[in-house]
Amino acid sequence: MQRIKSPCSCIRTLISQISPNFSRFKFNSSPRFLHFDSYYKTDPSDTIFSNNRAIDSHTKSGNLSHAHQLFDEMSIRDVVSWNLLISGYKRHGMPTKALSLYSQMVVHGVVESSSTFSSVLSICSNNGFYYLGVQVHCRVILFGLIDNLYIGSSIVDLYMQMGFVDDGLEVLNQMPERNVAVWNSVLRGFCELGMWGEVVGAFSRVKCDGVLMNDLMMCYLLKGCCNGNFVSQGEQLHCHALKCGFVHSNHFVANALVDFYSACGSLYDAEKSFEVIPLKNVISWNSIITAYADRGLLSDAIECFGRMLLWYMTLSVRSVVSILNSCSKSENLSVGRQMHCLSVKLGFDFGNIYVQSALIDMYGKCYEIGGSVDVYECSDRTRECCNALLTSMLHCGLADEAVELFKFMTEEGECDEVLLTTALKALPGSSFGSLLRCNELHSFAIKSGLLANIVVLSSLINSYSKLGQVDYARQVFEGTVSPNVVCFTSIINGYACNGLGRECLKLLEMMVQKGLKPDRVTFLTVLTGCNHSGLVEEGRSVFNSMRIHHGIEPDRRHYSCMVDLLSRAGLVDEAEDLLRQSFVNDDSTMWSSLLRSCRVHKNKVVGHRVAKRLMELESGDPAACLQVSGFYFEVGDSELSMHYREMATARQVIRKIGHSRIV
Repeated sequence: MQRIKSPCSCIRTLISQISPNFSRFKFNSSPRFLHFDSYYKTDPSDTIFSNNRAIDSHTKSGNLSHAHQLFDEMSIRDVVSWNLLISGYKRHGMPTKALSLYSQMVVHGVVESSSTFSSVLSICSNNGFYYLGVQVHCRVILFGLIDNLYIGSSIVDLYMQMGFVDDGLEVLNQMPERNVAVWNSVLRGFCELGMWGEVVGAFSRVKCDGVLMNDLMMCYLLKGCCNGNFVSQGEQLHCHALKCGFVHSNHFVANALVDFYSACGSLYDAEKSFEVIPLKNVISWNSIITAYADRGLLSDAIECFGRMLLWYMTLSVRSVVSILNSCSKSENLSVGRQMHCLSVKLGFDFGNIYVQSALIDMYGKCYEIGGSVDVYECSDRTRECCNALLTSMLHCGLADEAVELFKFMTEEGECDEVLLTTALKALPGSSFGSLLRCNELHSFAIKSGLLANIVVLSSLINSYSKLGQVDYARQVFEGTVSPNVVCFTSIINGYACNGLGRECLKLLEMMVQKGLKPDRVTFLTVLTGCNHSGLVEEGRSVFNSMRIHHGIEPDRRHYSCMVDLLSRAGLVDEAEDLLRQSFVNDDSTMWSSLLRSCRVHKNKVVGHRVAKRLMELESGDPAACLQVSGFYFEVGDSELSMHYREMATARQVIRKIGHSRIV
């Protein structure tokens, strides 16, 4: 996250410069204390106490107008009177009114109590009044209440929600004691910012502070392990939850364990965690259904869905959406239509953007674009539904329609990064694909302020590259303030697709010099560039450096690219050695590609071994038999060629005749 000037570094300056006007709220930096002598003469303590009780009763019942009227009629008020009315407005969702009342309180010279600061800081952090919250922090320091546990917790929560993690942790470290509430604020901030490693790492500090963990903290920690894939730490938390009795007594922790094991790929442990839940509620069933659906096990997800219905559980949107997403992955149109009917009966299809967008996506992934359009036309046409329809069109190969739909949507309303990214992906494959149209989308991204988004930026680079406009792609890349790994990978891929392998190597070197760590996709794009440019030595060097210098084990795609590079250069013997010594030596596609190269380069010795290996892997495939037969025919071994052709004929191979169509 890009940091702006730290609030904590300005606290001392702000204390001396607190203005009586904070935007719309007026404060007085020099509080005047109440004159208690006149207080007791004009308004006895029993009267003000009874008035405060009446205000409290009115605010709890929602009669804020009566409470405020009684408050205005009081000749003298104490800090409790102000606190009750402020907390009342806060409770009933009127933050601006509460802060305005707080401003009046300060102007009247009433000194805030710890309850005042806690309430006001909470309002500021939860409603985005961050700068005002920093100024309230100044007043806390001014009155020497910074060591108060509850006020400190509110300040930590304020900075965590602002995204100023270092400042929040600084306040946390200065607190004389820390309780479970303040740690929950820290963990919530980490989760909202996606700092999963910090979430898991905080557990040791919580234990050092002697804080007893509650169910909310356990859920935060499990969420960190789930999203960060910290399996061993999550298992330790599971043991801790068992010792504390959370697993059998708290549904949220039990469901979080199901989600954790599911996200980490351990479906067996997710099932066991689900089975031990004594009284399963709808959240429990949703967790296990989502676990099956995410793994592509549609039949198991539907079985659990049926069991859920047998237990007369109230169906939720999450259950329906999970099944629909699984139908999208497996392209199961039949089950998807049944879920559509069920969602109509339950009324989920009306006014629910999650179900509507899931239905549009399901029909699109099943290549039933008419169903996607029908659902969209009956939907609320929200941004999520628009994105789902545009993505569905692109998935179905309707690039022209996707670009036209994007134009229509932008004329009707605002555009977000998902919509623009999808349009940029569709543009090169459509009949509208041109430099002029790409420039228009580029200008639109600048005007709408979306060019700062990394995903939009990368899509724009890819779009220019696919149109052959590498210079424009490079201009977009060089205009990036702080390019990350994704940006570098996009521009490298652009050069690779256009056969500029040496430029790919230069960008890889520049990337490493900037301290960025290339990932698997980056190396794959560089190898692709070397392959298209015939840079054998350079490609071999990049392939070896993956493991030696960067600690990345090449996967199937890298081996395939390297075998193809060596084969194209005529180094079929080296390609054979690389393939035999790798973990992908059972990949028939790579052996088939290598055999084609042996046929092109007339290498009978290596080709004979490759053909033999291909027959070991695909002896029952008639297409492989025909390829081997063609190889032996090319090298002049007509006897073996006829033998493998007879094998293909015995397996009743049918070769489709190719044809072309000019529209």
